[in-house]
Amino acid sequence: MSRFVRAAGFAAAMAVAAFGTLYAGPSRAWEFNAPPAITAQMIIPAVPDHENGLDKQNGAPAELVQDASPPVTLGTPSAAEPQLSLAELVGDYATSRTSDSEHECLANAVYFEAKGEPLQGQLSVAEVVVNRSRSGRFPASVCGVVKQRGQFSFVRGGRLPSPPRATAAWQKAVAIAHIAMRDLADARTPKALFFHAKRVNPSWRGLRKVGAVGNHIFYR
Repeated sequence: MSRFVRAAGFAAAMAVAAFGTLYAGPSRAWEFNAPPAITAQMIIPAVPDHENGLDKQNGAPAELVQDASPPVTLGTPSAAEPQLSLAELVGDYATSRTSDSEHECLANAVYFEAKGEPLQGQLSVAEVVVNRSRSGRFPASVCGVVKQRGQFSFVRGGRLPSPPRATAAWQKAVAIAHIAMRDLADARTPKALFFHAKRVNPSWRGLRKVGAVGNHIFYR
C-alpha cells in the first residue's frame, strides 16, 4: 500500500513539474508573437551635441557660428528695352552689300519701286514681296516673286538691273530688305499683297484697301 501511495505521489509531483515547465518562464507561446515594447529612444532621434549647444569635450555651451555668406536679395526685373524705331534700325543695317540672292532681289525691289518714298513706304513695298512669298498664291521665294512675269516693271527678261551700290538710297534699300525679311519692324499696311502708285487708277476688283503710305496705295 505504501508503495502505491509513494508511486502515486511521485507521479503527481512529476505532473506538476511538467505543467510548470510548460507554462512558466520565457518560453510562453503567447510571448513569441507579442510586439516589442516601443520606447522613447525608438521614436525620438538622438540630437547631436552640437545641435544642443554643448561642447562635446568640456560640456560647455558651444559657440554658434554665424553664416558669413551675404543675404540673398531678389532684384526687381528690369524694364523691357525700348524697341528701336525704323530709322534706327535702318541706321544699324545700312550697307552696300547684300547677304544672299534673296536679300539682293528684295533690295532691288525696294530700290527701284520705292527709293523716293519715306522709310515706312519702302518697308510696305518690301513686305508686299515677303507676304507674297509666304502666301501660297505666288512663287515661294523672294526672287521668284520679284522676277514673276508682268509683276515689276524694272525686271526685264527675268534679270535685275545693276543698282548704284555706293549711294545712300541703295544702302537704305538693303537695310529695309533685311528688316522686312527678319520681321524686325511692322509696316502700316498689314498683310498687303498688292500696291500701285496714286497717280494710276487700275481696275482692281475684289481687293481690300489696307492703307496708303507716301505715293502708294496697298491692298490685300
